[in-house]
Amino acid sequence: MEIVIGIILLISYFWLIKFAATGGNLMIGFFIMAVLWTGLSIIGGQITWDDAMMNILQGGPESWGATAVVVIFGSWFGRILIETEIASTLIKKTVELSGENPLFTTALISIVTTIIFTSTFGAGAVVAIGIIVLPILMSLGVPKPLAVTAYLMSVGSGMYVNIVLFRQMQGIFEGYQYDWNYLQFGFSAMAVQTIIVIAMLVFHLRKKRTYNWAAKAKAAEIKTDVPTYALLAPVIPVALAIGFGWQSIPSFIVASIYALWTCGKLPNYKEGTRTITRTFQEGVIDVSSLLGFLFILPMFNKVSGVAAPFFEAILGGVMPTSSLVLCVAFALLLPLGLFRGPLTIFGAGSATVGILQGMGIFPMSLMFPLIYVPTIAMNLSACPTQSWNLWALNYSKVGAKEFMKTGLPWAWAAGAINTAIVYFLFG
Repeated sequence: MEIVIGIILLISYFWLIKFAATGGNLMIGFFIMAVLWTGLSIIGGQITWDDAMMNILQGGPESWGATAVVVIFGSWFGRILIETEIASTLIKKTVELSGENPLFTTALISIVTTIIFTSTFGAGAVVAIGIIVLPILMSLGVPKPLAVTAYLMSVGSGMYVNIVLFRQMQGIFEGYQYDWNYLQFGFSAMAVQTIIVIAMLVFHLRKKRTYNWAAKAKAAEIKTDVPTYALLAPVIPVALAIGFGWQSIPSFIVASIYALWTCGKLPNYKEGTRTITRTFQEGVIDVSSLLGFLFILPMFNKVSGVAAPFFEAILGGVMPTSSLVLCVAFALLLPLGLFRGPLTIFGAGSATVGILQGMGIFPMSLMFPLIYVPTIAMNLSACPTQSWNLWALNYSKVGAKEFMKTGLPWAWAAGAINTAIVYFLFG
């Protein structure tokens, strides 16, 4: 019986991969999988209906409540940075202070983008900042596919230490902490991907020497009146979390109040309350579809652990038991993080993690950063199916083929190096 159920589970796993890769709705896909795997686990005697109802169908979504709240506050903070014009001012000042070399200007903009997204989260923030960054990059003479790739990979770089994304992953790896054990990897991985972005720019723009007057003219169109000290706001959440051990929500609240106060949005009570209410509402809208996915996903995560013995019955003899072999496999197969494949959490990778965790072969300290790499380097930075990547392609009139041809080799290189870092730190 175990082998038969294991085969059915494995077939359904490959169906999920195909369903995700062909653009299927992930919330619906994981709901179908959760119900199917729950039913098979009941048939196989691993769980009763009462336990399934209480711990999987009810307990799963409830367990993700705290994560959902952090996602909302992180998205709200992103809207605050846009509303106060702090984000646009950072980009504008970067262009004004960068001199006449377009390569240097583009590299600095990429670094500033990375810093912004160490704390900012949400498709709305990526779109709003992209509307500022992309026209400036293209006015520098940067080819459109390269401009889009540099911007999106820079967004991805910041995500390695982004508290909001970390908390989403933490819901899958319960007990894993945002502490120095993780952050030594997070900052290293962020630095690696940023360096790869700069190397990509150097490779493509090494012969370009035209002045960036057009970019400065474009930046001059951004009308801002933000004091210099307000520009510290994007780094406050991460600084409070790392330096003082603060939790994420108080960090976002303090950073948001600081941004609103220093930009003159709070002294007027009516204006302040309207701004807070409107940006909070916009922040929720930005992540509404993600929240639906986050409430369904834990149902599947919980039942995948229950169903692990069935996978052990058919895969126990072929699964790698060496950390080195697993890391090498991940480095070589990184493109499976594209198109919602089996190496991205925002796709069939949740099933992959569930299977590996259920078997108990590898420690959580290794699995967490290991699955993080293809999720960020491939899915968030280089995949046309990611929502904000798709927006950038449509906005800039760049084809998916051009985008992947430009960015995939560099994203793969960044991911492979970061996978090696995972092995040396946690393997």
